[in-house]
Amino acid sequence: MRNFILFITLVVFTTTSIAQELSATVYIDAEQTGQQNNQIFKTLEQQLTEFLNNRNWTDESYLNQERIDCNFTLIISSFDGTSFGGSLQVQSSRPIFNSSYNAPVYNYNDRQVTFQYKEFEPLVFNINQLESNLVALFSYHAYTIIGLDAATFEENGGDTYFEIAKQIVNTASSSSYEGWKSTDGTQSRYRYNDAMVSNVYREFQTAMYEYHRGGLDIMESNQKQAKENIIEALKVLKSINDRRPNSFVLRTFFDAKVDEIKSIFSSGPQVNTATLKESLNRMAPTRRNAWGEIN
Repeated sequence: MRNFILFITLVVFTTTSIAQELSATVYIDAEQTGQQNNQIFKTLEQQLTEFLNNRNWTDESYLNQERIDCNFTLIISSFDGTSFGGSLQVQSSRPIFNSSYNAPVYNYNDRQVTFQYKEFEPLVFNINQLESNLVALFSYHAYTIIGLDAATFEENGGDTYFEIAKQIVNTASSSSYEGWKSTDGTQSRYRYNDAMVSNVYREFQTAMYEYHRGGLDIMESNQKQAKENIIEALKVLKSINDRRPNSFVLRTFFDAKVDEIKSIFSSGPQVNTATLKESLNRMAPTRRNAWGEIN
C-alpha cells in the first residue's frame, strides 16, 4: 500500500510540477558586427534561453508536451562594449489536434531593438521597473506569445496576458528606448499591444479561436467543414480591416499565416473561395501571388 501511494505521488508530481510555459529556442546572429565569434554573444544566447524556458510566466500548470514552441532570432547589427542594437524576429506555433502539424501563430519582426548588457549579468524581470530593456523586450514577446496561444484555445483567452504585456509597455514607455510609446511609429510593440487590448480589435481573438479550434483542429475529421469555418473566421478579420485598413495586427497575422491559408485552400474538398480571395486581396494586397494559387 505504501509503495502504491508513493507511486501515485510521483505520478502527480511529474505531471503537474512543470509550470514553464515556453519551449523557446534563441539564436543570436552577430555577423553584421564583424565580431560574431565573440564569447559574449554565446553567453547572451544561453542566458536568454534559460530566462525564457526556466521562468514561470503564469500561474497555470503546463505539462511538458503543452509548452509553447517559439523561436527568437536576435540579429545584432551594432555592438560597442555594453551597447547593442539590431532586430528581433519572434515566431511561435501551436499543435493541431489529431495531427503532426504545428500551425504558426505569431510572426513578429521587431526592428526597434537596443539594449545594454554586461556578460553574465542576471536577467531579472520586474514588471514595475525597467531594469533592463533586453529583459523587457523578451518578456513582452513572451506574454504576447502566451496570450495568442491562449486565444486559439479559448474565446478571449489571451486577455490576462495581453494586459500584462501592456503593463510592460507602460513601465518601459518612460524610458528613451524605442518601440514602447505611441509616437514610435505604426509598427511598434506599443501599437501591437494597444490593438490586443482595444475594443476596436476585439474580434481578433474571436477570429483566432474560430480559425484554430473551429477550423484547423477539425481538419483531420471534417476537412470541408474546417475550411468553411476558417472562411468565417477570416470574414471576422475582414470586418476589422473594413474599420482599420492595413492594420499592423492583420499584417502580422498574415505574415504568419499566408503559406498556411494558401495550402488549405489549394487542395482537398472544394469550397466557394471567390469571395474569400477578394477579401484576402483587400486585407493583404502584398500577398496577391499567394492568393492567386487558391482554387
